[in-house]
Parts: sequence; C-alpha cells; structure tokens
Amino acid sequence: MNNRRFARTAGWLALPCLVAAGLLAWYVTREPATPFAQAPATATFEPALVSRGEYVARLSDCVACHSLPGKAPFAGGLEMATPLGAIHATNITPDKTTGIGSYSLADFDRAVRHGVAPGGRRLYPAMPYPSYVKLSDDDVKALYAFFMQSVQPANQANIPSDIPWPLNMRWPIALWNGVFAPTATYAAKPNQDALWNRGAYIVQGPGHCGSCHTPRGLAFNEKALDESGAPFLAGALLDGWYAPSLRQDPNTGLGRWDEAQIVQFLKTGRNAHAVVYGSMTEAFNNSTQFMQDDDLAAIARYLKSLPGDPQRDGTPWQYQAAATNPDAPGAHTYATRCASCHGLDGKGQPDWMPPLAGATSALAKESASAINITLNGSQRVVAASVPDAYRMPAFREQLTDQQIAEVLSYVRGTWGNNGGAVDVEAVGKLRGHTDPASSSPIILHMR
Repeated sequence: MNNRRFARTAGWLALPCLVAAGLLAWYVTREPATPFAQAPATATFEPALVSRGEYVARLSDCVACHSLPGKAPFAGGLEMATPLGAIHATNITPDKTTGIGSYSLADFDRAVRHGVAPGGRRLYPAMPYPSYVKLSDDDVKALYAFFMQSVQPANQANIPSDIPWPLNMRWPIALWNGVFAPTATYAAKPNQDALWNRGAYIVQGPGHCGSCHTPRGLAFNEKALDESGAPFLAGALLDGWYAPSLRQDPNTGLGRWDEAQIVQFLKTGRNAHAVVYGSMTEAFNNSTQFMQDDDLAAIARYLKSLPGDPQRDGTPWQYQAAATNPDAPGAHTYATRCASCHGLDGKGQPDWMPPLAGATSALAKESASAINITLNGSQRVVAASVPDAYRMPAFREQLTDQQIAEVLSYVRGTWGNNGGAVDVEAVGKLRGHTDPASSSPIILHMR
C-alpha cells in the first residue's frame, strides 16, 4: 500500500518536473524573433547602404575586438580575459568557412542584437549585444551590407575558449539574457529633442559606452543600461583600467568639461583636461574621430544631461599650489621623471601634455589607471592619420614597485588631488598581469 502511494505521488511530482524541463529546454534553445526572417538573400547592395554600414561599424567600433595588429581586419583572435577563463573574438569577415559569409540577414541580426549565432549557439556577453540590441533595423541592414560587400574574406579559424567544462556550457546564457539583456531597439524619448535622442542612441547602442564605463553586478551584468539608472556610466574597473564616470561628477567625471571640450576630446583625442589612453585609445583611433560632427555634438549633449552624484564624488576639485618639499616620498622621482612633461606645478602643457593636477586618475579612489599607464606607458594616438609625437613612456624597467607607489601617491595627494595613496602591492599585482602598451596600435583603413 505504501509503495503504491509512493509511486502515485512520484508520478504526480514527475509531471510538473517534466513540464518545467520542457519549458526550460524550449526557452534556452528558441531563436530570438527578428524582423528579417523573411528577408530575401541579396548578392549585392546599393553603394549608399554599404557606405552607411561602414559608418555604423565605425560608431560600433567593431574593429577594436575583432582585429589584431598585422592581421586581416575583422578576422578575430583578440584574447579577452573573463573570470571564468579566456575567450577569443571571432572572425566576422564574409569568409564562408571560418567567418560569417553564410549568414543570412536574419542570422546576422540574431547574433548582433541578441547574441545567438546560427544553430542556437549563445555568444558570451563580451559581445555587447545588450547594447547593440538598441540598433535600429535600418542600421542593422546597413551593417550587414558593409560586412558582406566591403570587408575582404579572411580564412582564419576561430580560437576556442579555454573556459573549462561545465562552465563552458552556453545554454545558461539564455537565462542570463532573460534577466539582464533588453530586447527592444532604442525608442526616442518624446520629452527630449532630436539632438539628445541621437546622442542617447549612439551612447547606449552602437557606441556601447556602458560596456566599459558602467559598474557591473555579481553576475557581470551592467548595473544600468540607460539614464534611468544612477549607475549608468558612473565609472568602472575593467581589464586593469578604471573607465571614469561620464556623468556630471566634477572630480571623477565630466563635470568640469563643457560640450565643446567633449567634442574636441572625441574628435582629436585630447583637450585641456586629458589625452586618450588605455582602452579609450583604440576607441578613438578607430571610432570616435571618424564620427560626424553632429553625432559628436549629440553625444556631448546627452552626456552633459546625466547628473553626477555629490555624495560619491565629494567636494569639487580646486587647484592648490604645492609646498616645496623635495624630501617628501615620491617628490624627487616626480621632479626627475615626470615634471619635464607634466610640469612641477602639475598643470602639464595643454593640449599635448595632460595635467595631473585635477586629473581623473588622481581623483578617483580606484588607482588602476594611474598604475597601469605608469608601468606600461600609452599606446600611440593616431589622429587624422598622423601618429602623435608625445607618448607616456613605460617605467616598469626604470622604477621599482615602491618608487611607482610613492610617486603616484605624491601625485594623488598634491595640487588639491585627493585620490589617496597607492599601495605597493597593487603596483606589483598589475605589473604581473599587464604588458607594455603596444607601439603598433590597430588602425583600420576601411577604404
């Protein structure tokens, strides 16, 4: 009798479990909806559409992840570290064997905007599809035309990830998407003008600025994906660099920049406040400097609308002349190694040698950027096809961890800077996990 009752109970319990398992299997294997499901295959595309697609590729900075110096453009191979292991960017040339040459427009759309490759293979969200989902249908079509018509096929096999089993199973990404990834294209805000909306579209969508500048949660999700969330573009640590706030924070953000200075920075790579460095160098070299002036103005208008956080950022920075004390830790190193470019007064030589007085890297509590660029120097900035003549040199061979910690602590505590002291162990950690900046940056000449 008891066995019969147990069997009956187990049967009733098994039914909802099977239903739940079936629903889960459907959810993680289903193909995302696409407006291009019935789109006809197109062998050639109008030149105007291809040209627009090239511009969308510039806005989206596709080359930054999908190209390597000395290799074919968009052939993939870039190694990206994740907490689970390394993954490599894929070949997105129209090669039919190793690239995306066999993709239909619907396949392309699902991969770009939803992170699902043909066959249902889920892409890791290192591919910024949570941002690209906001691309308009017209921009997706143009982007597809560019890759299929204008990019040269490259037969280069993709490199498998080294994430171990079972962590490399991709079906859980579908569940992650359900919680953290939006599904709709950008919708213009009716209470904002056209310039603001264009800026919001670029920043949130193709520009995917939040991928670096927005802090991430425990599930490695961006804590906010638009201006409705206070963490959006509030600054984040990523790959050994601190991507600063793009909000109106006066110390660690853009609070002291006006719209013209934002445009100048994105167009020329420098302004009175800063010069591009770190990961932003590649974004400038291959993306922002090629943006149309009205789009740069739109970005600036949108970013200037994002309020800062006085509680997080503290009292606005003001310059304070430094008392002469050559015996202070780090002062001698600064005078002999740094002052010739950045000045004994820390004011630099704008617009070529950036000031360290009031620099974001000297005001942010996170010291990774200051350590990284001191250890490894800066990549070459190439503006309007002209390489820069002034670069931050690498000091990893000239200075010890202790000397770097002392000179950076000096910089971060002088001229009104209040970023705080740098720990020598933090310098050692980044020394072991970073490499000198390449003198041969990825520069893509599309035509």
